[in-house]
Order: sequence, then C-alpha cells, then structure tokens
Amino acid sequence: MADSPNFVVVAGLSGAGRSTVADTLEDLGWFVIDNLPSSLLSSAAELLTASQSRVERLALVAGSHQHQEDLLNFLSNLETSLTRVIIVFLDAATDVLIRRYDQTRRRHPLGGDSESVAEAIQRERELLEPIKQKADLVIDTSDLIVHELKSQVVEAFSEAGREQLMQTTVLSFGYKHGIPTEADLVIDCRFLPNPYWVPDLRPLTGLDHEVRQYVLAQPLTVTFLARLMPLLDFLLPSYVDEGNAYLTIAFGCTGGRHRSVAIAEEIGRVLNENGHQLRTRHRDLESKEI
Repeated sequence: MADSPNFVVVAGLSGAGRSTVADTLEDLGWFVIDNLPSSLLSSAAELLTASQSRVERLALVAGSHQHQEDLLNFLSNLETSLTRVIIVFLDAATDVLIRRYDQTRRRHPLGGDSESVAEAIQRERELLEPIKQKADLVIDTSDLIVHELKSQVVEAFSEAGREQLMQTTVLSFGYKHGIPTEADLVIDCRFLPNPYWVPDLRPLTGLDHEVRQYVLAQPLTVTFLARLMPLLDFLLPSYVDEGNAYLTIAFGCTGGRHRSVAIAEEIGRVLNENGHQLRTRHRDLESKEI
C-alpha cells in the first residue's frame, strides 16, 4: 500500500484465514491482539496514541461473535482519530468453509446444538456484512493455500519487501561442539584445507584477514563458492514462497573457528550484495581449542 497504515483491523468469517493473517502481520513486526472483547477495543487503540507507547503498528483481530455493533461503532470513532486505518476482511465460499471444519473437526463458534455448520456460516455472513462493506481489502481465500494468503498480506503490508517476512541467519559452528539444532541447511566445510595446521594462522580466526585470504584463495574454495552461490540465490526466494518465517544456513568445520567462519562471512557478504536481508553469527568462535 502506498502509505503504510499504523492500525489494521482483521475481520472475517471463521475458518477464512484470520489467524494466518494475524501470524503474518506479527512476523512483519506488527503488534497483534487477537480475539479482544469489544469492551476493550478503545483501550487497545490507546496503545498507538499513549505518549510513552512503543507500539507503532497495531493489528486487532476481531472475533466472529455477535457484538458487531460495538465493532462498527469502534471503527467509526477510530477513523475520525487515526488517518491510516485499514480494515481487512477474510471471506470464503460456504462449501469451502464446511470442508475446512470437517477437516479440523472443530465446531463453528456460532453453531448451536440444532444448527448445521452451513446455517451457522450463513448467520455469520449476515452478522459480518456491515463490516465487509466497510473493508478496505477483501481477500477471498476459497482457492488460496496458506502460503498464497501470506504472500498477499506481505505484498499489502510489508515496507521492505517479501523477504522481510523471513529472518535468515548464516551461522558458523564446529562439529566437535555439536550440530546446531536450529539449522535448516547444514553445509560441511571440512573438505577445505585447514588453516589450523598453519602455525602462524592457528591462533587467529576466520574473522582475521590472513585466515580469510588463506581459505578463500584455495582453488577448491573458489570452485565450491562458484557452485554454492547460485543454489542459495535460488533457494532463499523459494523458502520465502513456501512461507518460512526463519531460515538458518549453517556452515561447519572441525572447531568452528577458521574455515566455517571465513566461509560464513563470505556467504553473508555476497548474499547481502545480492539483495538478501540476513544476519551472520558465529556460534563457536570463542570456544577454546582442545
């Protein structure tokens, strides 16, 4: 959106994807409040206007309960006090919603003992119609999978592009200290010549120029990076498309102080130059040699 809003209200039919939208906004850095009672709506809005508040972007997820009149009144008052209020409404076809409830085996929140799921959905539609009419963005999720819905939300609300949704970490580690449990991709660098066996380089680390120059100048390293970088340039956007919120690419060597650090630094540098947002971390850099 051209001007980023500072307040978003997410409403819509039960089962249409409100929770997915809420999770995506939270990944994008929004402060999200889910299923807030209507009596507390005004108090939540004060988070944006309070003098000492650190909340800059607030998203309220409205439940599907029968207090829509309170929500409508709240939205009317909100629009007069805040210039950037966006209402997102999630919709879906009745047969799709019925199928989703069958798959999850959950009761519809408005369903009664003598009321079918279809009847509950229709009653909810009627209750929410005034909200839908006020919506700035209506998303029909009937034919969307979760990742496609996330992509639409990111496109609408992310200020820094789609990759802001995924936090990427390039990590170095030493195998003798264990493989990091958070790693999604693990790449073994122990096939590269080891600076540890060069006496002048042994006390240094992969952050030192001499070690990095030694590692990166090896013909095997040059070939390795030339083949690895195109793969990573292909994989990172694919992980974003798949809806991953976090990705950790781990490079390991024996101790985690020389080869893996030098390679992680180089990979991080090149990926940043190629437009990927990431951070580089060295888990075992301070570990003492045995």
